[in-house]
Amino acid sequence: MLSVTPPLITNQQARRIFMARQGLCLPPHKQQSKADLRDLIRQLGFVQIDSIRTVERAHHMILFARNQTYQPEHLRQLLEVDRHLFEHWTHDAALIPTDFYGHWQQRFTRAEDRLRERWRKIRPKGQSAVGEVNFEDMMAQVKDHIERHGPTMSRDLKPKSPKAKAKKNGWWEWHPSKTALEFLWRTGDLSITRRDGFQKVYDLSERVIPTDARNNKGQSDNRYIDWACNSALDRLGFATSAELAAFWGSINAADARAWCENNSGGKLLQVMVESADGTPGKLSYARPELLDEISSLAPPPDRLRVLSPFDPLIRDRKRLQRLFNFDYRIEIFVPEAKRKYGYYVFPLLEGARMIGRIDMKAQRKENTLHVTGLWLEPGVKLTQARKQKIKTEVNRQAKFVAMARVTYAAALQQELLGMA
Repeated sequence: MLSVTPPLITNQQARRIFMARQGLCLPPHKQQSKADLRDLIRQLGFVQIDSIRTVERAHHMILFARNQTYQPEHLRQLLEVDRHLFEHWTHDAALIPTDFYGHWQQRFTRAEDRLRERWRKIRPKGQSAVGEVNFEDMMAQVKDHIERHGPTMSRDLKPKSPKAKAKKNGWWEWHPSKTALEFLWRTGDLSITRRDGFQKVYDLSERVIPTDARNNKGQSDNRYIDWACNSALDRLGFATSAELAAFWGSINAADARAWCENNSGGKLLQVMVESADGTPGKLSYARPELLDEISSLAPPPDRLRVLSPFDPLIRDRKRLQRLFNFDYRIEIFVPEAKRKYGYYVFPLLEGARMIGRIDMKAQRKENTLHVTGLWLEPGVKLTQARKQKIKTEVNRQAKFVAMARVTYAAALQQELLGMA
């Protein structure tokens, strides 16, 4: 039997496909309505959130990178007022379209036994950090408190005893009522109604999630796997089975691999995706119609953009390396003396090319966005045109986070502005 050579997707085509699916080929200056923002988040699938606010929090930076008219207030309304979004877990905390809530019923069920077992192994009953209280004994009390008193934060339930000071080594070492809150959220009884600062405010799911979404009880394992893989492929354009499994962080690699094999030759075809880093092309799965779409894909805007370290374009570091030949590591947990670049350095995207990284911080007391470092990739020259793009993007970032001015470290002052 003759083997069939898979169609080739060139690296340039692969980048364009992936960026289009990730909302990075849309005009970034087009006025964005609240409905447009909702559509964009649905296109992305979810937006990861993170507490670090070196410039701005990850979810805001992800959305601003796609549209410079993005308004954080629209996001707040979609989440807290309209309830078109809910906060839960993918591979990390994220904002997710409420239309997908029914699919999270599977996650709630799967999470319950896993989290309960984890707690019991680390904190057997009778060995809690706070007297003899166990989080399982607290759950009914916590739910009753929220039912009677309404939206609740962890600090509202924290014991007053000096012994109750929580350690910082994981959710299993929190005080039992906080662990109960997190467990009830992760398993669906509670939802996050809003954030106060960045602290979660919990309420009963029936008071947060619209009735229609809650009444959608999900589906069988096979149908859930089918949804997870299909929806991931919609947002990646092409993918290995491992990449499909990792997208939502909710199915295992074996399930995704079986799904790909079962759909090959019909709904899926195998394609060879050319790499940018010199490694062999990657055999991936795609829908047959993708090959017809390639010629009509618009190129991404040529502008330069700062990306959040949690941007979906770069979230999968192996895929990033393969498609963009860009080796990125966030160095938050790297000891300062061992950091290559800095604590929280932002990737720079120019058109369809990762050209470097920049270190900057919003100094809010001084009303200043301060740029401390710039590193361009090998072969990328700091031309006059590129200098202007960098300064323009930094100014956009400053305006976005309401900083009155931009300052540069001395070396950059000379390099970018030609001033000593």
